[in-house]
Amino acid sequence: MKIDIGISEKDRRKIATGLNHLLADTYTLYLMTHNFHWNVKGPMFNTLHLMFEAQYTELALAVDLIAERIRALGYPAPGTYSEFGKLTVIKEVKGVPTAEQMIRHLVEGQEAVARTSRSIFPSVEKASDEPTADLLTQRMQLHEKNAWMLRSLLEK
Repeated sequence: MKIDIGISEKDRRKIATGLNHLLADTYTLYLMTHNFHWNVKGPMFNTLHLMFEAQYTELALAVDLIAERIRALGYPAPGTYSEFGKLTVIKEVKGVPTAEQMIRHLVEGQEAVARTSRSIFPSVEKASDEPTADLLTQRMQLHEKNAWMLRSLLEK
C-alpha cells in the first residue's frame, strides 16, 4: 500500500538512508560499550562497569526506536554486522584496551553518533518530519551528555 504521511518518497528515502547510518553507528557503539562493560578493570572498575551498563542498556533501546522510524518511513532497517560495518563511521577496537583507552574510544563513539544525528537534520527539517526531528534531538542530547560525562573522567 502506498505511504501517504505528508513526506515525499524522495525525502523519506533520503531520511531513511541517514537513519540507516545512525542505526549502524548506534549499534556499533552499543557493541563496543557492552564489550568494555565486560572487560573493564582497574581502580575505576565499579564506576565504569555501572556507567557502561547504563549506556549500553540505553543504546539497546535506541536501536529499536531508530529501526522502527526507518520502517515507519517505508524502508527496511539494516540488521546485520556486515551492513552495519559498511554504514558506520565508528571503528572496531581490537583487543582489550586499558580503562582510560576505553573511555577515550567511547567519547569518540558518542561524539560520532551525535555528528551522524546532526547530519540528518537538514533533510528532516526540509521535509517537516517532526517525529524524526524529535528522535534526532533526543539522540544528540543524550550522546553529547554521555560524551561530556566520559570526558570528565579523563580530567586530572
